[in-house]
Amino acid sequence: MAVQKTWLEVSLNGPWGKAKQPGIPVSVQDIVEQGVACANAGAAIVHVHAYDEASGKPKEDANIYAAIIQGIRSRVDVIVYPSVSTTGLPPFAATESAQARYAVQEELAKRGLLEWAAVDPGSVNIAYYDDVRSDHATSFVYLNPEDHLRHALALAARARVHPTFAIYEPGFIRLGATLHWRTSCPSPIYRLMFSSDFTFSFPPEDYGVTAYLNLLDQVAPGAKWMLAGLGVNIMPLIPRAVAEGGHVRVGLEDAPLGSTKTNVELVAEAAQMITNCESEVATAADIRAELEQTEMGD
Repeated sequence: MAVQKTWLEVSLNGPWGKAKQPGIPVSVQDIVEQGVACANAGAAIVHVHAYDEASGKPKEDANIYAAIIQGIRSRVDVIVYPSVSTTGLPPFAATESAQARYAVQEELAKRGLLEWAAVDPGSVNIAYYDDVRSDHATSFVYLNPEDHLRHALALAARARVHPTFAIYEPGFIRLGATLHWRTSCPSPIYRLMFSSDFTFSFPPEDYGVTAYLNLLDQVAPGAKWMLAGLGVNIMPLIPRAVAEGGHVRVGLEDAPLGSTKTNVELVAEAAQMITNCESEVATAADIRAELEQTEMGD
């Protein structure tokens, strides 16, 4: 009998900046070093946000991403994929065209450096509970209009890369699945998002997992999925993910802001929990083979 294999992704930094999440890597060198260390600790997928090193602010730049992706891949075999601008969160504009927003991923695809593509199928208010309770109006709308999604999925179809769908609310599954069926792009990976610190989605509890999985079974049966979130400790849900045949993402983008743990510590803890659940942590080769088999099945 084949041993179950669970994918483990790490999201190294996110758009928060060091003021909100001090342990994140910002420079290309630090991002590469942490990416390699996390791969050695068990992560087969590495998600990164690019930064301007001088200002310490997020910056969508194909050359920065290329240096990160090539730097990590030259030392370990992992899937490394970039972000897309977090519309509404400074320094990013509240709105921009689909062409401008996905120009970096387009360029990376041309260079043969894009393996997965971030495509978040819906818009959502990102509000931090502490700010809401203190009446600080600091929330923003993370805006992903339908024309952006169609543009991104067309890119994924041309480049033959897998879109990753961050599911901030249940309706994201319905829109993402419907738009995927309207394209010929490879199968998406649904990242089911939870939060304790922000007001979107469900808290990290079993009933939320059940609701997401019931809907996913209805509109995208057989889809690949993982548990993740922002401002959340996802570790207690790992046994449920493994039991249901799902996968896991951890890292300082997703951890509660001000986390004292490092990316490597989070990955090592998650890998140990996966092993304790009698599953095997998948390699990048395992994941690619599984996705290829999924495509053949389609």
